[in-house]
Formats: sequence, structure tokens, C-alpha cells
Amino acid sequence: MISASDFIKLPFSPDLTTSGILYASRSLPYTYDRMGGSLYSRLRRIVGGVAVELALRRYLGEQAVPYDVKGATPFTEPDRYDVALGNHRCDLKTFVISKRNQITAMRRNPGLVLHAPALIPEDQFEAANHTDRDLYLFAFLLGLTTNSPEEIQKAVDADQPIHLIHPLRAEWSRPAAWEALGRLALKSECARPVTVEIGGQDSERNFITERLTLAPLTRVFASQTFYSLAYVHVDAIPEARIGLHCPRMGDLYLIQPHEWGNIWIYGMEIWLTGYLAHEEFRRKASAIHAGSRVFQYSKTQIKNFSVPVADLRPLPELFERVKDWETEKKHW
Repeated sequence: MISASDFIKLPFSPDLTTSGILYASRSLPYTYDRMGGSLYSRLRRIVGGVAVELALRRYLGEQAVPYDVKGATPFTEPDRYDVALGNHRCDLKTFVISKRNQITAMRRNPGLVLHAPALIPEDQFEAANHTDRDLYLFAFLLGLTTNSPEEIQKAVDADQPIHLIHPLRAEWSRPAAWEALGRLALKSECARPVTVEIGGQDSERNFITERLTLAPLTRVFASQTFYSLAYVHVDAIPEARIGLHCPRMGDLYLIQPHEWGNIWIYGMEIWLTGYLAHEEFRRKASAIHAGSRVFQYSKTQIKNFSVPVADLRPLPELFERVKDWETEKKHW
């Protein structure tokens, strides 16, 4: 029902990545890992999803397409919906394509994407909070990622930005008892000063952060009172261990030099491909079982429902209809 000429291609700017990182860092303890794979892959998927959502909102504003974001997901709550168009709740599904050869092939022949499956995880599709009027929008984010310390170093050598993060375990990020962690202390074994950021929640569950500069082998105390701690972030690759201690946890928590992941996405382009209503997707969908190789993934981790991208409806048509709906409402 659509062709490659119906795709809406949006430019990618670094501010989309920084906004995605801000959300991903805060949502870390509350995200559900349905996809499997590394924790850093999960964070990059969140970064990509938020980046595409913001790019979509920006595009809708530029095109004067009315929308609202009343259902946008706070970082502490389960998925709801991203935007609403003409009173239809929209769920934006983003697939991050990060393999260089695949990106090159897509740019040379955008029609390749028409054969890709528009995927929805089984648990999301069968959730009770959907209505037949809900819309699924599907997007592809073309962007490179770093998946090893060697690739991170190459990015640094090329003067590319990085965002190194070390997520903390559940006993830190989602403690069973909501009590102050006590006086947090950090110490670095690096030969040069290291700037770190710690992020977590206060007694009212507000998200708070604090930046500290750690001189070599010198204990530095946080000034704020944290009730949970989600992550530690550093501005540069540490060549030695960084330690974290708080009275409630007891033992010293040591972060080894290789235990940092770069969640920066080096985005190139965003392709908004098409949409389907929930009811129509249900009628057309077929199951793709866990372990299947698909266009987006070398192996799916869970069961999905899918419709070929070629069978989606064109987004430009939808956006024009939304404008017409809004005009009709004003005439009543």
C-alpha cells in the first residue's frame, strides 16, 4: 500500500541524541528488557526511540499538523503512547539500524525497507490498554553505535562525542526499602582528575544528579542525599578503577575500566515509513517467533507480530487527514 517515495526522511541532529540520553538515564531502573541483549543495547534503543519521537514532533510542528503529547511516558511509568493525532493515540515503533553495510544498502535502494517486517512485541500488542482506534507508526533510525572498548576508543580518536555510563544494580537503583543511602563517597585510581556524574532519586522520588571531580586517590563525598542511585557517568574513558561506597550498602563498589558503555548514537537519518490502526494490524499480522532472523535483527529475542512495511498506509496521507479533522472541528 506504500512505496519508498512515501517515506518521510528527516535529518538527524546531535541534540536528538542528548535528549534521548537524558531520558534513558533516568528511565533505566524502570525499563522492561523484553528484547534481550546487552544492557547498553537496551539503553541505545531507548535513546533512539526518544530521538525519533522528538524528531517526529518537530516535523509535525513544522508542517502545522496538530498533535498532543498528553500520554507521553514519564520515565517512572510503563509505556503509554507517544503522541495523539486527531484523537487517535499513536504508538511510535523505532528500529535502530547500525550496521554500516545495511545503512549503505538502504540509502542506495530505499525499497529494501518495503520487505522489512513492521514488528510489535507480543506483550505490547496484546496489552489491555489498546483500542482499535490506536495507530502504530513505524520508523527506522540510521545511525552508528560503538559496541566494544576498541570502537569507543576509535570514536574518541576521531573527535566524536561519547557518553559513557555504568548502570548500577537493582539494589542501588530500585532498593526494596526507601531509605537514604547515606553519605556517598567516590574515589578514582586514575592518574589524572576525572569528572563523574551520579544520578538517582531523592526522598520524594524526584530525579537528582550531582557532578564531582575526583582527584587521584582522593575520596570525594556527594553533597546531596540519594535514596536510589541509577548510574555513574564519566566524561572520558577512565584508565583505572573508580570506587563507590555508601554506608547502607557496606562493601565498596568498584567499576573496572572495561565496565563502561557508550550510549551515544551517531545518527544520520530518520525514515518515517508508514502506519496502521491497531484493528487493521491485528487482521493482517502474522507471528514471528523468537530466534528468527529479520531485516532489523540477526535474531529476534521474543515473539513478535508483524506486517510487511509495504502493507502499511502512507504517513503523508494521515497527516493531511489530521489537518482536515482539525479544520472541521473549528467550524463546529
